[in-house]
Amino acid sequence: MHINDHHSHIEAENFDFDLSSLSLSARTEAGDELDEISVSYGGFPMLVNLFNTLAGQSENVLKLHAGDSITGTLLNTLFKGVADADVMNQICFDAFALGNHEFDGGDSGLAYFLDALNATACHTPVLAANVVPGDASPIKEGYIQPYTIVKREGEQIGIIGLDIAGKTKNSSRPDAGTEFLDETATAQQYIDELAALGVNKIILLTHYTFEGDKVLATKLKGVDVIVGGDSHSLLGSDNFAALGFNPVGDYPTQITNLDGDPVCVVQAWEYAHLLGKLDVSFDENGVVSTCAGQPYMPVRNAFSYAYNDTENRNLNSNDSYLITQALSAYPELVVTQADATTAQIVDSYVSQTVELQQSVIGTISNDLCLDRFPGEGRSALCNASATSAMGSDISNIVAKAFMTVTPTADIGIQNGGGVRVDVAAGEYTIADAYTLLPFSNTLVTLEMSGQQVIDVLEDALANALDNAGSTGSYPYASGLRYEVDASQSAGSRVSNVEVNPRVSGSWTAIDTSATYTVVTNDFIASGQDGYTTFGPIFTAGDFVDTFTEYAQGFVDYVNALTANGMNLQKLPVDEYSTQNYIGRDGCNHGTESCTGY
Repeated sequence: MHINDHHSHIEAENFDFDLSSLSLSARTEAGDELDEISVSYGGFPMLVNLFNTLAGQSENVLKLHAGDSITGTLLNTLFKGVADADVMNQICFDAFALGNHEFDGGDSGLAYFLDALNATACHTPVLAANVVPGDASPIKEGYIQPYTIVKREGEQIGIIGLDIAGKTKNSSRPDAGTEFLDETATAQQYIDELAALGVNKIILLTHYTFEGDKVLATKLKGVDVIVGGDSHSLLGSDNFAALGFNPVGDYPTQITNLDGDPVCVVQAWEYAHLLGKLDVSFDENGVVSTCAGQPYMPVRNAFSYAYNDTENRNLNSNDSYLITQALSAYPELVVTQADATTAQIVDSYVSQTVELQQSVIGTISNDLCLDRFPGEGRSALCNASATSAMGSDISNIVAKAFMTVTPTADIGIQNGGGVRVDVAAGEYTIADAYTLLPFSNTLVTLEMSGQQVIDVLEDALANALDNAGSTGSYPYASGLRYEVDASQSAGSRVSNVEVNPRVSGSWTAIDTSATYTVVTNDFIASGQDGYTTFGPIFTAGDFVDTFTEYAQGFVDYVNALTANGMNLQKLPVDEYSTQNYIGRDGCNHGTESCTGY
């Protein structure tokens, strides 16, 4: 049984379940039937109970976690992985493979998390065969190992851990001396080492993507099972599609290795939404004879609905029974009660966040005005004249924050509407950051040509100026600057586009044929809010999701400034993305007194 990529999502979440085929008695205050209802699913309290239940029904159980347990929610920001370690120890995994995000706090941050993971009687082996800590690394001694050997009914099973090398080196923050070796060569080295010890049942516990695992299986001898992570791949039947999710392959997916033997490849989606249960049988030579299984998603059978705008009501027992029966018709869904101990642990951490959100993380030197289009006048703190020439102070800073906390990014792009409030001078708290950036967006990177970068700026402007879209699509950027003439026709509004990747050098004209790495939020990356040039790149899967929630990215940026003795303040004028703005009426906001945008 296995999970991966829970990314500090330890609470249950919700999905909407279609009620159109059910005849419920419940009605809204207006007398309307209920179209759908919110179903609570996943989260560690229910997962722990489900692990225990399924383990009790099975033989020779292994419990595995394929990495990226941390980074992604406020819980990680506040507790640095300790909350994750506490709930993971309620399951007590037989092995845990490091993922790239385990290195987001450097080797010392990883050591802090692993100390918490090993603070109880449950000492989970931490596997990373291709990670070689530097001599000065805090994880040099006693923290990680290449593999573990477990016994079931007298049979030895070798479990080898692999981390995705390039992504970890380039997108996370391991110490400079820590090395990441080739995944394929390392896997074969330790498969051979285990074979020499007489171990002929080999599981690779990888953080290497579903597609990577499938290719890896074809290049190796002696591998039997790959339990993976990193790509957040939901595997399983079309039942998941019927529920509104997006399965991308079979569970399990069977590949043939270099010996010509079957390899069973699995992954268990993300965010503690579900667990995978794989049943594997071996012949007398340790070769897989059968493998089968499916993911199991725990759901709660207590339901409420919006009676009116201010009142929620619980469904009666008959209606609840009908919904429970409808959910149970899907074999992947399991009505599960929360484990009481784990629920108490989760509730304790969640309740602490209310107080800890008031923790001061930095100081704001001067008022940072909000706007969308320059001169639109949306600020509650500043006069419209303050943003007339170059637009929003804080939106430019947000774009720079995203670029700064994403090591691979050359350029950051952020839609103005995704930044919600002015920032007043004074102390700044975690809660302030989540008010500024309240959505559940994550930061993603895309490889784009210079021409595509220009095109996406034009798209964003056209959304508001031509297509009756929100003015929130107005683009802000870091490492990228330009002039805008809103009086021109679509496709001709952006000019004098210059780049200064990571604002680490000098400004030069953008090369339309060069490739740039752009970081943005996953909402506009998917083509939303008029950012249509992003859309096909995202849909094709040609992006990297950092799984850093964008508010957490901003918190990390402010924390870094504070650690360096710096305050958050207005950017230098040459870093504002809009260097000059001409309004729809032809008024030049840089040289004239203009009204509106």
